[in-house]
Amino acid sequence: MQNFEYCNKTKIIFGKGTENKVGTETALYAKKVLLHHSGGSTVRSGLIDKVKDSLKAANVDWIELTGVQPNPRLSLVREGIELARKEKVEMILAVGGGSAIDSSKAIAAGVLYDGDVWDFFERKKTAEKALPVGTIVTIPAAGSESSISSVITNDEGPWKRGMNFQCIRPVFSIMNPELTYTLPPYQTACGITDMMAHIMERYFTKEKNVELTDELCEGTLRTIIRNARKIFNGGEMNYDARAEIMWAGALAHNGLLDTGRIGDWASHALDHELSALFEIAHGAGLAIIFPAWMKYNIKEDTARLARFAVKVWGVDGAFYDLEQAALEGIMRMENFFKSIGMPVRFTDANIDPARIPEMAKRVVHFGQIGNYRKLDEKDAEAIYKLAAQ
Repeated sequence: MQNFEYCNKTKIIFGKGTENKVGTETALYAKKVLLHHSGGSTVRSGLIDKVKDSLKAANVDWIELTGVQPNPRLSLVREGIELARKEKVEMILAVGGGSAIDSSKAIAAGVLYDGDVWDFFERKKTAEKALPVGTIVTIPAAGSESSISSVITNDEGPWKRGMNFQCIRPVFSIMNPELTYTLPPYQTACGITDMMAHIMERYFTKEKNVELTDELCEGTLRTIIRNARKIFNGGEMNYDARAEIMWAGALAHNGLLDTGRIGDWASHALDHELSALFEIAHGAGLAIIFPAWMKYNIKEDTARLARFAVKVWGVDGAFYDLEQAALEGIMRMENFFKSIGMPVRFTDANIDPARIPEMAKRVVHFGQIGNYRKLDEKDAEAIYKLAAQ
């Protein structure tokens, strides 16, 4: 097990009606905030009006910036930075899913930086300070509500890049599973796939003797799968299932499952090229990439993939050799993704395989990807080809 330091400053406020506490929580940090959201379903549902009423009751002023979209854009982040500076806000309050939260984090870091915020995503600069960020989560998926990560798309490339800094971890996050009842099934499925991928990126490690976090990863994955099936089997309004999914999404990416181990993260890098070039939802892209990545790595650590099959997907190892067990687990994972409406091949998402060489070249922009197994351009091309078959 690796040495590690674990500290998560995010206060989680979880449960029914908790969005009504946003004013009192925000008032602990700011007199004026930038309220950042999509301007779509959060408004139509009445949630934004509730937020404003709560802020008003707590004597917190706000300025609003809407327009967040999936794969949040650098142009809106830059607009938010200028607005936050002009209005002298003291905090960024995100209402929505990972896109709104990631955009808010980037704004929070950019406000206190003299250069271009994109420097952080291009690994030219380190963000050492940021305005505090608070969140109200409406889409359980990215786990951004308690993570150090932000992923932004720059249309000029297009490039999709991430940054990871402690200073952008939210100070509080409000999580009410009731807010997810009206999510379209596709968004729910993308979120489920995203959080599973966050766990799998950590699970596939070369680090030995990480028994506790292995078991935590496996148990969280089983919980997600079990409760996802409840939701997709007529349980759209099942509070308990929604609550399990929402909490699992936060745990998947809050750093707990990283402790003592080094995760892989190649699949996220591979998907970022799909998202940037084809505007595919992040969860959908990961449903395509992860099975292909596993197939490509099946000889690298057959025993690990076989354990994944047995412990997560219920494969009976007594009836298979290790490689057969691993392949059976991958097949069951693909079938699960299909059952909740996710694509598992390029053809399912209208991705042009002719652009595979281009994507493979782009994905190694900063050098080899992955830690479980270092991947170069040829490896990336091979994985993309498996995803296209």
